[in-house]
Amino acid sequence: MTILPKYIRNTGKPWTNKDLEQLETLAEHDTPTPVIGLKLGRTVAAVYGQASKQGISLMPPNPHHKKR
Repeated sequence: MTILPKYIRNTGKPWTNKDLEQLETLAEHDTPTPVIGLKLGRTVAAVYGQASKQGISLMPPNPHHKKR
């Protein structure tokens, strides 16, 4: 018997507008990419790929960088 995880599985499914909005919101809040993947039911690779397609940065701001 296979026990399914309690999180969403969207692997292989098309990204919805709601998925993209959530991706953008999570990225803006500096959520770690693996956590974004779990929340969206996607692999880390899929999250990186879709973020790149949408022009969404997954890199948190550098706290040591001083604005001039």
